[in-house]
Formats: sequence, structure tokens, C-alpha cells
Amino acid sequence: MKIILLSGGSGKRLWPLSNDSRSKQFLKVLEDKNSQLQSMVQRVWNQLETVGLAESTIIATSKSQVDMIRNQLDYQNCIVIEPSRRDTFPAIALASSFLNNIQSTNPNEVVVVLPVDSYVDDRFFIRIKDLETVLKQSHADLALIGVEPTYPSSKYGHIIYTKDNNSEEYFKVQQFIEKPSEKIAKELMEQGALWNCGVFAFKLGYILSILKEKGFSTDYYTLLDQYGDLPKISFDYEVVEKTNNIVVLPYKGCWKDLGTWNTLTEEMGTNQIGKGVISKDSSNTHLINELDIPVTILGVSNAIIAVSPDGILVSDKEKSPGIKEFVSGFIDRPMYEERRWGSYRVLDFVRYDENQEVLTKKIRIKAGSNLSYQYHLARKETWTIVKGKGICALNGSLKLVNAGDVLQVDVGDKHALKAITQLEIIEVQSGSELIEEDIVRLYTDWNKIESVCNKMVLN
Repeated sequence: MKIILLSGGSGKRLWPLSNDSRSKQFLKVLEDKNSQLQSMVQRVWNQLETVGLAESTIIATSKSQVDMIRNQLDYQNCIVIEPSRRDTFPAIALASSFLNNIQSTNPNEVVVVLPVDSYVDDRFFIRIKDLETVLKQSHADLALIGVEPTYPSSKYGHIIYTKDNNSEEYFKVQQFIEKPSEKIAKELMEQGALWNCGVFAFKLGYILSILKEKGFSTDYYTLLDQYGDLPKISFDYEVVEKTNNIVVLPYKGCWKDLGTWNTLTEEMGTNQIGKGVISKDSSNTHLINELDIPVTILGVSNAIIAVSPDGILVSDKEKSPGIKEFVSGFIDRPMYEERRWGSYRVLDFVRYDENQEVLTKKIRIKAGSNLSYQYHLARKETWTIVKGKGICALNGSLKLVNAGDVLQVDVGDKHALKAITQLEIIEVQSGSELIEEDIVRLYTDWNKIESVCNKMVLN
């Protein structure tokens, strides 16, 4: 059995911590068994490892999330990168072609598609293993997991099934109802309908046949070139609702979609992360503060206060799901990002005139990691080393750097930085257009970078 772990979305409902580069699944607000903070993607990956499914898993994601996945999971294995965001059907199709063409997976192999942001207990993943047996026994085209509802909800799609088969393990799907009203959801719950949790299983050949029918290639590299022509539509609408032979495997246990502040805070092990004070009469209030300034909350109950470099949210928890409509028009650049080598936070940005911008960042580079050897076309940089020890590559020369050193990188200078111990630097960019895309990368591997530098300059 193969698993495609889908990691996408921007998580606007968890603004200001989530943004276009740091989706909700990367927010470290949950606690692991050792009371250490972890993200949703780390939690799910640990569960996959616990039940022995991690080795057979590939991750499908967008270009903007690759570094964060590798950073949080220390993951260097199979990541299928979408050339552009085009919803879940194209993403699953591309990952399926990868399994077919790059990993030479048998067309009869069962493939399970799993969202990365579901909050479940370990028993859920044991149930996922059952999908392989159910799909083969039932001869269905698709097998789903349906969660037994615990309350009437208008947030989830519902699955209506019939018991006209001979099995008590799985049932034939009769109908899908997408996000009904709460009144109808109560009626569906009484009838035994299940929540659709977005977990699908199919034989690889089934999706490959759909691609062929639509005139697309099943070759991975060819499909990459055709990716922009694939319909921008969800897997539910493009495949599930057009398939007649579907079975559902019921699951009774913990399952939550932590996509809003009110649901996410229910699973946090603490009501405060970061600097601040919450008064004792502020009941059921959560503070998440990513800035190095204190936040004081007095006499405010049932609220979420989230503070990040991207903004500040103060909201009643019940009203918090409506935040998306208020922030959808924000087009500011992300102020915090995690990368394969560490992270950075924007401290200040000033536009003096149309030809001069200044951006100040605090950059952390993990010990043993490095920035790529690169140059810029429209900006120069000044680096001040504030913590740690490293090696700087600059225009073919290597130099040891320590706290207190200041380095100047001009437009066109080839440069890289490796952390011997964890490095913290203040980077001041100045130029006519300060955008992340103004990078011409030459090499990423440090051994290669060293090989093209011909001398070491000693301090």
C-alpha cells in the first residue's frame, strides 16, 4: 500500500500565524507526548511512523511548502512538487503518475490519499490499513473512511450508505451531501450518515485510466509539462462524485478538522504560548504570541489573541471562523518563513521612494546547514553576525565569521553562509525591488560550494 500525503492550502482562517508560505499544518501549537510543541504535519508524520506507514508515504505539495516540510520533518525523501496550485485532483493525479513512472508501482497497488491536517488518534491509522483489504474484497473503484458524527455539523460533507452487501465491515455509498444545514445534519446523523473526512483509497490503475480518458499522459515528466492544462478542481468533484462503485469504511473515534481558531485551541495543551499575562478572570482565553513583546489580557473570556509579525488578531472564539473574509484582501508579503536551513523574520520594511527600499530581517541558520551560493540582480545586503560561528563564501573565497563580524554583499556578488554552530544574523537589504524571487542560485550543496572557492581567508 502506498500513501499520498496532501499538504496544501494557505489556512487564512488561522491568520495571522498562517500565511501563503506557512499554512496551518506548520503552526507549532500542539503538544507531543513529551509536552514539546509540534505542528499538525509533525504530529501526523509521527503517527505514520508509529504504525509503520511512513516508509511507503510520498508527500504532494506546492513549491512554497517544500522547505518547511524538509525543515519540520527533517525529510529528504519523495516530495512531489506541484508547478502551480490547482486543487486536489491535479495534485493527486501528479502524485499517481510519480508512483507509476518514477517508483514503478504496480497498477494494482492500493493507494490511500490522506490530508496532512487531520487531528486523529493512532487508531485512525490502523483503520487506514484496513482500506487495502476492503478495496480488494469489495471490488469497488473507491473506498473511503467515514467518521461517525459526534454532533450535528454543517462544516463537513456527509456520506449516506446502504447495507445491501454481505459485509458488516464496509458499506456501499449511496449519496454524498455537501455541508448541509445544521437541521439537516441532525436528521442525517439520526439516519446513521457519516462525515466525509477526505480519505480515499483506489488502485493506482484506476486514476491512471481516468487520466488517459481525459487525454493526459501518465508519464510523470510529461504530466508536469501538461499540469497547467489539468482541470482546477477538487478530487471530490472530479472523481468521487462521478464514480458509482464506492464503499465506505466506518470509523468511530477522535477526528477533528483543526482549521479554525476555536477548534484548534480545543486541542492545545496550554492556553498561552509566548510572552504575556492572562488574568485569572479571563476564562477559556488563549494567547499565542510570536513577538518578543509582552501581551496583557485582563477580564477577556472566550477569546483568541494571536500575535505574529504578520498582524494581530483579537476575536471571540465563536466568531473566529469568519476571519477569512476580512483578511482575504491582504496582499502583504509573509513576515515569517521557515526554510530547509532554518527561518527568518522580517523586522522592518521601508520604501523611501520608487527606487529605494530597505528590508531588515533576522535570520537563523541551523548548525550544519547553509544558505545556497547565489547572487542578486537588484539588491545589496549587509550582514551583521549576532550569534554563533560560521563560514562565509564570497566571490570564490571562504572566511570564518563570528559574532560581531559585519559582511557587505554587493549586487552581483556570489555569496553563501554555513553555520558551524547555530547562526543568528541581522540582514539589511537595500535596492530598487526587494523580492524573494531576486535570487540566482548557483549551488546548494556545501561541498560543491567549497569546491568552487579557491582559498580560505583567515581572520
